[in-house]
Amino acid sequence: MGLIVDGQWVDKWYSTDKTKGEFVRQESRFRNHLSSEEGASFKPEKGRYHLYVSLACPWAHRTLIFRKIKQLEDIVSVSVVQPKMLENGWEFGESGDSLYGLNYLYQLYLKAAPDYQGRVTVPVLWDKKTESIVNNESAEIIRIFNSAFNGLTGNTDDYYPEALSAEIDVVNERVYNTINNGVYRAGFATTQDAYENAYHSLFDSLDWLEERLSAQRYLVGNTVTEADWRLFTTLVRFDAVYHGHFKCNRQKLSEFENISHYLRELYQVPGVKETVDLEYTKTHYYGSHLTINPTGIVPLGPLENFGRPHDRAKFD
Repeated sequence: MGLIVDGQWVDKWYSTDKTKGEFVRQESRFRNHLSSEEGASFKPEKGRYHLYVSLACPWAHRTLIFRKIKQLEDIVSVSVVQPKMLENGWEFGESGDSLYGLNYLYQLYLKAAPDYQGRVTVPVLWDKKTESIVNNESAEIIRIFNSAFNGLTGNTDDYYPEALSAEIDVVNERVYNTINNGVYRAGFATTQDAYENAYHSLFDSLDWLEERLSAQRYLVGNTVTEADWRLFTTLVRFDAVYHGHFKCNRQKLSEFENISHYLRELYQVPGVKETVDLEYTKTHYYGSHLTINPTGIVPLGPLENFGRPHDRAKFD
């Protein structure tokens, strides 16, 4: 919930356009990739890399899913920050970070780059060998996980196939702007116009998804791609958090027939449900965003059952 300015922690993690009251997400800085080529700074190696995540963050959640479905648990280790993000940002708890005993994630950023200026976010892909951040952009980390370690795991499942990449990119663009980031644009808006613009764009895209998923099983092609997993992490939080906390309340996601069946099918992919923790997630959102929820009270509901049967058999 902040950023580093001149080596100091500042209690603010996002910005708004003061004239429009719109939520503005800043760009990630660390954008390196893994390569087996001679002279590459970051090569695929077992045990070399460490992933820092929050179970509440949909961006970090993407990387946890790819770590599961690409069978990287024994390749890339992981640390989970505490649920609440308060005056010192993401915290590691009393025992500290498992690698260095750090108390706060911002200290890891300064360890990697003492002159770092900017946001302190999850996920973070960390290189233990050089003690540096490889990448802190979730969209790029999942691409790294998609293929960089195939030679070590033997898992060649491809969630960004070349034949579908152009369409995936188009779908990702709309989903990111109006749904993934759209819920935040609604929730953190500081003017009625900014909120309503985000709200309408969000539900226009949910209506588009509902129609699209009535005619096909997945977002792109006839197989699961990264487009589905990028969308999933927002959908799975929608009724529990975004519907109420971020005022995205035209209707619940469970009231969209095709989207809700699609969500349950993705949840039931082996390994995925282990990456979902809605109690932790609600504790983070309702307990951290005190400008939106000043009392910090965490709601007990809704009761979710993503494991119940879904009706996608018509696409078999």
